[in-house]
Amino acid sequence: MMGAAAQAHDLSMWGLFLQADWVVKLVMLMLLAASVWCWAIIFDKLVRLRKLNSEAAAFEDSFWSGGSLDSLYERVGKRPGDPMSATFAAGMREWRHATEKGFPAGVKASLQQRIERVMSVTIGREMSRAERYMPVLATVGSTAPFVGLFGTVWGIMNSFSAIAGSNNTSLAVVAPGIAEALFATALGLVAAIPAVVAYNKFSNDLGRYGDRLDAFASEFSAILSRHLEERA
Repeated sequence: MMGAAAQAHDLSMWGLFLQADWVVKLVMLMLLAASVWCWAIIFDKLVRLRKLNSEAAAFEDSFWSGGSLDSLYERVGKRPGDPMSATFAAGMREWRHATEKGFPAGVKASLQQRIERVMSVTIGREMSRAERYMPVLATVGSTAPFVGLFGTVWGIMNSFSAIAGSNNTSLAVVAPGIAEALFATALGLVAAIPAVVAYNKFSNDLGRYGDRLDAFASEFSAILSRHLEERA
């Protein structure tokens, strides 16, 4: 009898999924899909952040090499390939637009503010792109354990129903339902833990990158301010 019961219930992960109630199966599939989506975002962010920092370092080398700002703008202004280049291009575009008019009355007073504003808007837009899908990680990290807990509660309810229907409280009757329920909880944690860790890491990395863009914008604004005083 005990051998037949053991054979009737496959306690492997695949077996637990196949034997689970349809509600628990739906919960498991949702958590599995969320986990796959999160890992896709994690790998994308890892590659993206490495590329952004590499491109920023290359641009800073060109910017501080002592060459002409106009020649650098001619190289990157039309098709800026990274947020720092786009920030430089936005500020330089506003500067050249003003210099082409020969600094008419009233322009000098507002030019510095306009340059800082367009660079700030550009940084905000570029950071929004870099932070894309971050809310997905936050949402999965905060909700996946509760979704798994819902599957757990549902599975335990089914186990109690099986006990009541069979009038048998032996481990062979209770174990399969409990195992299915706990498997749902495990999947919830599998989805949530990497999402939370990745969200915290990428939030810090993106924060440092945003500070890097802000620092560059401030330095570039100071350079243009000195040029403006020289022209005055």
